[in-house]
Amino acid sequence: MAGGKSLLEVRDLRVEFAAREQFAATRKRNIIKAVDGVSFEIRKGEVLGLVGESGCGKSTISRAILQLIPVSGGAIYYDGKSLGSLDEREMRRMRRRIQMIFQDPYASLNPSMTVYQTISELLKIHRIAEGRDRRKRVQEMLEVVELDPEFIDRYPHEFSGGQRQRISIARALVINPEFLVADEPVSALDVSVQAQIINLLQELQDTFDLTYLFISHDLSVVRHISNRIAIMYLGKIVEHAPTGILFRNPLHPYAKALLSAVPIPDPEIERNRKRIILTGEVPSAYAVPPGCRFNTRCWKRMDICFNVEPAIEEVEEGHLTACHLYTGHGKEEHHAAIL
Repeated sequence: MAGGKSLLEVRDLRVEFAAREQFAATRKRNIIKAVDGVSFEIRKGEVLGLVGESGCGKSTISRAILQLIPVSGGAIYYDGKSLGSLDEREMRRMRRRIQMIFQDPYASLNPSMTVYQTISELLKIHRIAEGRDRRKRVQEMLEVVELDPEFIDRYPHEFSGGQRQRISIARALVINPEFLVADEPVSALDVSVQAQIINLLQELQDTFDLTYLFISHDLSVVRHISNRIAIMYLGKIVEHAPTGILFRNPLHPYAKALLSAVPIPDPEIERNRKRIILTGEVPSAYAVPPGCRFNTRCWKRMDICFNVEPAIEEVEEGHLTACHLYTGHGKEEHHAAIL
């Protein structure tokens, strides 16, 4: 049941990567701010959808939570414990509680390992069950994800994309975690199969009392599974709200543009509504523009947007945005321009 205690807290998270210009004569060292001051929390039993274009930092956040990459600043807390302060053994124990479903079911499964070897690997690492009990546990997990237990000795190439993703889900669930990071779990699948996997994840959440961070570039996908949605752009969260409120009243221009591209099942509404087409290019992560990082593509930009970076603030209860149209001096400038 959503609304319980805070299970995951991300506070001012920063992840930077060093890179070099391959063709520059000076071989200048560049810093890529993949994640630049991101904060959010996920309560027990809920689903937070994290949405944004490719390269905005979504997957970097998922890997930082699992401590698969180093963090440059900020902190990540799980059940009150700072993950950055855990040593290797303590983090291994923590991964019994936090597991990940990866994006590409074709790449995330070892082609030389059978289904049994793939799913039982975590049981071996965490020393759970032995012999026949381990095999029985794997067969039970196959049934849970709606696959035939007789598939246990087959190899990944014998399965479709949707079946492979079900195997990946079984692998994540086999050690009874309580929190799943689902990193674009349906983006590589056909639309009809996407719906099946989303429905399965919802059923598993109810059955096993799971909490999810669900990452996607598609708002229409996260809408059906998320309690709240956070929208990212170039390393920052620009809007964060309960799902229903976000779809009824998006505030940030980027959020409005994304939502205008989500199909509406009512043909009359779909025919009459206006699609917002963004112009300009997404700035390079090497050179994020000063001020609001969306100012190169925003049709509502003001003078302040080129000089002052907007802080993310609560505009109404539970609805946060990082846009000068709704905060401080930018709000006054916008109203003055209208008048």
